[in-house]
Parts: sequence; structure tokens; C-alpha cells
Amino acid sequence: MELKGKKVLVVGLGKSGLSAALFLRRQGAQVTVSDMRSAAALAKEIPALLEHGIMVESGGHGLLTFRRQDLIVVSPGVPLDTPEIVQVKAFGLPVIGELELASQYLRGKVLAITGSNGKTTTTALTGELLIAAGLKTLVGGNIGVPVVDLIDKSADDSWSVLEVSSFQLESTQLFHPQIAVILNITPDHLDRHGSFENYAMAKERIFSAQTKEDCLVLNADNARAASSAARTVAHVYWFSMEEPVAQGAWVQNGWICFRSAPDAVSEQIIAMNRIPLKGAHNVENVLAAVCAARLAGADAVSVANAIASFQAVEHRLEFVAVDNGVEYYNDSKATNVDAAAKAIAAFPGCIHLILGGKDKNSNYADLSDLLRRRVKTVYTIGSAAQKIESQIRGMVPIVSCETLDRAVAAGRAAAHPGDVVLLSPACSSFDQFENYEHRGRVFKELVLEHVGAKGVR
Repeated sequence: MELKGKKVLVVGLGKSGLSAALFLRRQGAQVTVSDMRSAAALAKEIPALLEHGIMVESGGHGLLTFRRQDLIVVSPGVPLDTPEIVQVKAFGLPVIGELELASQYLRGKVLAITGSNGKTTTTALTGELLIAAGLKTLVGGNIGVPVVDLIDKSADDSWSVLEVSSFQLESTQLFHPQIAVILNITPDHLDRHGSFENYAMAKERIFSAQTKEDCLVLNADNARAASSAARTVAHVYWFSMEEPVAQGAWVQNGWICFRSAPDAVSEQIIAMNRIPLKGAHNVENVLAAVCAARLAGADAVSVANAIASFQAVEHRLEFVAVDNGVEYYNDSKATNVDAAAKAIAAFPGCIHLILGGKDKNSNYADLSDLLRRRVKTVYTIGSAAQKIESQIRGMVPIVSCETLDRAVAAGRAAAHPGDVVLLSPACSSFDQFENYEHRGRVFKELVLEHVGAKGVR
């Protein structure tokens, strides 16, 4: 992609948008950025952009600004049905995302991971498995480091392990991972994609540019993810907790096993009791990571040792503290109902559950059975509180708290030794927080402020 002298507009100044703008400028493009936020809200970003000769449009999008460009790069947080984007696409102006842009310049091989839940844990774990095996490895994408920031570090013999979201994938065209992983597909982001099938099709773009030389790893236990096998030309590998697979990873007799081909000898990779992560969903994540890492060339011994030493990723069923026999867990990354269900299922019962935030057109009644069996009380917060309460009323006692600090205080006051206070909101965070990381940090601060160092084990 020749960028020198081209007029390029970056829409949205999140982390990846800022990185994309600076990268484009280094490539010699004439760069403009456009963001709906005010100049005051962008006070930190604007000086750095202007210093690099990048023009800034704030407080809204101007159609003329869009039409004067040769290329438009859209940040993941900007919907493709934004009116200005729809209009310029109708004029034939190319519109791509930061992931697509970066993929044109990234050297080496790509291992990309998507799914409704488990992406970050699996991406971080897979990166650790490759590093432990001595493979030159970079980790980024939706996990926190923009893909364009990996370009200069990439090499012909490196692996870029990328977490990729539906928002990133929906604007891809030539993005080509040699190994692609779909962990699961369950309802999420319906407020943006409009329907479950649109969302699933965005996920499937992870393999749209793959060839017969590439590998696609799918969850045999998730019907929608498994159905993707019919629409790919890549070699399909499976992972399953329920039964052995012809090629891929599965659970058998208390072990994680792997087989590279139907006629290959199966390997016992690691005993289940050596996996340090909590919850059955994390066993699925380990299975996917094992399959991907072995396909990338990581040896079995290194893979097993790296799994045994891996720690939970921040905001994913992260242990925070114990106080008077009550354990506190931060699962702020659970931004949809399915993720919250998996977190609840990770505990035998006696849960004080904090639910709520910004609704994503979700059905909270899907939690009913788990709530009845494992949750003592639900504490609701945020703009989705009334909807949540209306859909789960009668299933479990509910305390309306409005804010996270009140919910933590209420849960702490009601919990007894042996109970768990769990933040697993099943909603996005944007009604009261900057993002799920901000929400998780606030939760941890509220807990630790009360229990102090004595509660951290």
C-alpha cells in the first residue's frame, strides 16, 4: 500500500486511531484525524498530533473532510454505518480499519484469535506458549497494543499473536492470518451489528483471506463456531471439552491432549490439575491455546510448563482479596451475558453478584438457572439496572445500588465467610466508566481500600 503523499483521514482517536495516525504520517501521508469528541476532551492527544503535522477535526465529522481524502482508516469504536462513512463508500472511496492497514506492513506470520469470550486470556496465553518455546513472538491487537505498533518490531521469522474483535474484523479485506482461532460465537454487540448473524459473519472474516496452506482452529462444542468449517478452505483443527477430535486438542482422562492429524499419535500435554486458571471456560481457552501453539511449532514440554505458570489476566476472573473469609473477584471484562454465565459457573455457589452497566441489547433472563442455583443476591448498577431487574425478578434477591461503590459496600455487608463477591457485569462500561479496565480498577480500589494488605494473598 503506497501512502507517501496520499491524503488519509483517520476516524476516531482511540488508542489504535492515534497509533494509526502517527504511523501514516511516518509513511509520508498527509494525515487528518476526525473525532466526535470536543477539543477539550482531546486535550492530551491534539498537541502530539499537531507536532507531527497532523490536522485535527474535533467536535463532529464534516462530510467535506471525508470527501477530500484518498483513503479513510476507521478506528474499531467507530461504526461503519456512520453517515459520513456510508456516503464516501458510495462514492468509491476506500475505507479500511487499523487492523487491515497494519496487516499490509506486518512482517512474519500472524496467529489471530477471536471469539465472543476468552479472547484476551487465550491471546496472552498463546503468546506465552510461543515465547516459552523460543519462538520470536509479538502480542497485540485488541489486547492493548495496536497492531500498527508491532510493525517495526516484526521480522520475517516472527509470530504476531493478535486478539481481534468483530469491530476490527468487519473492515478487513486482505487480513491474512496463517493460523486463525474462533473460540466461540454467542450473542454480543447486537446493538452495533444489528443481528446475531451479522455479528457471526463479522467474526468469520478472520478466515476470509486464508488459503489451503493455512489453519483454522474451531470450537467443536459451540454450534455457531463449528459451522464455520463449512465456509473455509483452510485446514480445520478442533478443540473440545466433550469428546476427542480427529485433529486438535481435547480433554481425556484428566489430561489436555493434542493430535496433529487423524493418523498421528495423540500427545498428553498437561494434566488438568496443573492448570492454574479458574473455571471450565478457561479449560476451553487452554485447549485453543495448546492447539494454536503446537500448530505454530511450540514443543509440548514448553507448552505444558508455560501453562502451569500462567496467571489470570487482569479483569478476567482476577482474584482481588479475601477478608473475613469472603473472597473478591474482578471479572470486569465480562461485558456480555455469556461471559457472566461462565464466571458464575466457575464458583460452586454463595455468590454476591454485581451486574449492570450499559446494555448491549442483551437478554439477562438467560442467567436465570445459574442465578437460582449459585447466587445469593444480585446488586444492580448502571443504566441497564432496570432492564436487568425486570428480566431476573423472582429468580434471586435483588438490591438496586446504582453505582459500583454502593454495590461493593452492600455485598461486603451481606457476605459471610465462604461467600464470594463477584463483579461480572454482563454489560459494557461506558455509562459510568471509560472502559472495562477503568471499571475493574475502581472495583479493586474499593475492595482493597476496605480490606487493606491483610486481604491480599
